[in-house]
Amino acid sequence: MKKIILSAFLLTLMMSFVMIPQVLAQTEGCAADAPNCLVNPLKVNTPQELIGQIINSVLGVVGSIALLMFVYGGITWMTSSGNSEKVKKGRDIIVWSAIGLVVVFSAYGLVRVLIEGIRK
Repeated sequence: MKKIILSAFLLTLMMSFVMIPQVLAQTEGCAADAPNCLVNPLKVNTPQELIGQIINSVLGVVGSIALLMFVYGGITWMTSSGNSEKVKKGRDIIVWSAIGLVVVFSAYGLVRVLIEGIRK
């Protein structure tokens, strides 16, 4: 149940970065007397730009989650009171957070290199 709630929250957060920017305030490009005028709320013109915005938003969320995990691991380690189990748990949280960041940013770099190679 926690995973479903966390997934829904992250999806909502990610979509808010992409879809909210001034949707209600946009009226440029419409004639004053046009009864049915559709305005693009996304500020992008191609699917590639949309995917790029989504990826950048996801990377921002991943970075924030990694920061929280580093802080949580550090607090766990510092409040261990010499308990070797808690020290190991805090250290493992920090190590796995760092490994996760390396994997995510390596995947981003690899995809970016591949996309740039395809464009040429």
